[in-house]
Amino acid sequence: MTNGQDQPQFIPGLKLTEGFFTEEVSPILLSHYPDLRYSAALIGSGSEVLEFDTEMSIDHHWGPRVMLFLGSDDFKSIRDKIWTTLSNELPTTYMGYSTNFSEPDPEDNDVQTLQSISSGPVNHRVEIYTVDGFFAEYLNIDINKDLQTVDWLTLPHQKLRSVTSGRIFRDDLGLKKIRGRLSWYPYDVWLYVLASAWARIGQEEHLMGRAGYVGDENGSAIIGSRLVRDIMRLAFIMAREYPPYAKWYGTAFSRLKSAAGLGPILTNVLHATSWQERETGLCAAYQMLIEIHNSLKITDAISPEVSQFWSRPFKIIQAERLVKAIIERIQDPQVVALTKRSLIGSIDLISDNTDVLEDVSLRNKLKALYE
Repeated sequence: MTNGQDQPQFIPGLKLTEGFFTEEVSPILLSHYPDLRYSAALIGSGSEVLEFDTEMSIDHHWGPRVMLFLGSDDFKSIRDKIWTTLSNELPTTYMGYSTNFSEPDPEDNDVQTLQSISSGPVNHRVEIYTVDGFFAEYLNIDINKDLQTVDWLTLPHQKLRSVTSGRIFRDDLGLKKIRGRLSWYPYDVWLYVLASAWARIGQEEHLMGRAGYVGDENGSAIIGSRLVRDIMRLAFIMAREYPPYAKWYGTAFSRLKSAAGLGPILTNVLHATSWQERETGLCAAYQMLIEIHNSLKITDAISPEVSQFWSRPFKIIQAERLVKAIIERIQDPQVVALTKRSLIGSIDLISDNTDVLEDVSLRNKLKALYE
């Protein structure tokens, strides 16, 4: 089907990719390499991996594509041969979409786009890796070793989400097991990140009102929006779900169970025109978060009552109460040592700079923050 302009009807990328693998790639591999052991998936970068893609996503990197993972010996000996076989035998279109991609554009972050051709060979995007090589390139980790506390804390949420999202179509090499290991933090690391997120709220919860009190509603709104983001982050962390990057942050949040209650409150905070309105909404959101916290039974129950900030006319939740209670439950010596230095949390709580979060070569330098 088309949309009336000779464009294929939009198909979510994961569905398109799974069909492309099952109907086109897999039969070719079976015919030419019947004994090949491999895994096939779509994970890592791409809005379709997170299942947030729309028709607009088609304009870059999106299309019929698959990731193949080979054993190290096969990767060395037949990787190029497999790529050429697929190039010669894949159809030029699948479900109305070209299977041929442009060359990477060096002027646009090596973006590749769909490029129609009438006959092969196809410049396809059946990308071939080893499992070890992919995780070393994408996360800068040795997947054959256990991750240490500092490793976890320097892995950005958005990258952890993207390697544990998507779909595996075939798995001879244990890709599913590796993704399972990365699916969420070890318990005490989770508590440390949770406590650090509450600490951020404790550092700023009184500042929103203070700015507004002196007539700086713009400054108050900025602080209020920062607190909204931290509230949303806590909702993700308590749900044991890695937040995605900024473009999909609100979309992913809206799919959390807690968003049904928190969402309307936070919308009102973001649209408030006075610091008093923001304060009312933020306090309601804090109380809701504490109720969620209590349901997790991480600590003894904590009262959701708000209180006044000393003698000043600002209402707060006293987030340091939660910080203290959570820290007391941490037992891992490495994590306990971190809590005694500072509660900076994971890298996402330290910086939202795109280069810091995307450039995995910086991870070794970032580890020094926890020494």
